[in-house]
Amino acid sequence: MALTNTQYDEIMHDYEMRRAFHRDDQGGRIKYVEEHVPGFLELEQSTGSVSAEFGRRLIAGEKLSRDKLHTMLEEITNRKKQLLREAGLPEDFLELHYDCPICKDTGYIGTEKCSCFKQKIIDKLYADSNIRKLTKDVSFSLLSDEFYVGEDLEHFHGALRSSKEFIKNFETSYPNLLFYGTVGTGKSFMSICIAREILEKGHSVLYFSAAGLFTLIQTNSNDFKKSEELRTLYDDLYNSDLLIIDDLGTENITKMSVSQLFAIINERIIRNKSTLINTNLSLEGIKSIYSERITSRITSSYSLCKLSGPDIRTIKKMQYINGK
Repeated sequence: MALTNTQYDEIMHDYEMRRAFHRDDQGGRIKYVEEHVPGFLELEQSTGSVSAEFGRRLIAGEKLSRDKLHTMLEEITNRKKQLLREAGLPEDFLELHYDCPICKDTGYIGTEKCSCFKQKIIDKLYADSNIRKLTKDVSFSLLSDEFYVGEDLEHFHGALRSSKEFIKNFETSYPNLLFYGTVGTGKSFMSICIAREILEKGHSVLYFSAAGLFTLIQTNSNDFKKSEELRTLYDDLYNSDLLIIDDLGTENITKMSVSQLFAIINERIIRNKSTLINTNLSLEGIKSIYSERITSRITSSYSLCKLSGPDIRTIKKMQYINGK
């Protein structure tokens, strides 16, 4: 499951295309300013001439402080910013933009892969995860409490508060979260909202349905030739910044899958990596199906959020059918 040379080249080509796009975009903005902001081009050209003249005078033997050159160039910069403001443009209008300001769209920070590169690897290797597609049209702004009343409404607002706290504390306390409760009450939707926020913070997110995850593990475990792929899979499961396991309890539950689940949960806690689990099971159901060790780990290390109420998916489907 390691990247092939072709996959690696595709990712690096994507970075090259992004950098080229932003360079062209910056060039267009520079051209616009030079043509539409009077005096800006002259100031831009004066930067080079001031530096060249200062260098000539140094070579000629004049004793000049480089602080003087710095002051002169800073004055030119401030005048250019003033011209931009007067033209109704932001001061940083001409700066080069990046999709990832952390690595400046190179994929690397020094010799280490950037988090955006790691996410691209995840997107390439795990088609079932597909978190970018899942988060495309999902956000907290689309959440509504209109389908909840009474205790169900309290649960909804509690889960929403916990979601916001999860995001707020993600980079400092490595939180874990369990959404549990009845079918169709918004658990998966809320978890994908969280995933979107975490991705936008520049972190890697690995998303699996429980059934898909344990099928993938089992498939690689049964084939000796895929031992390297299995090691890579576990490395990603243990080290992605956020792992989301959706619909826990829908997988084929065996002694092996229970053991694997504990290993994933436990190892991520040890490594200070956040995990989010969704399940339609009750806490009692989790305890009866899985081992005491798993239940203990979850209840002691996860924030527990219950979501209850009507099946919102069914309600919306009926509204659509009825034309409401």
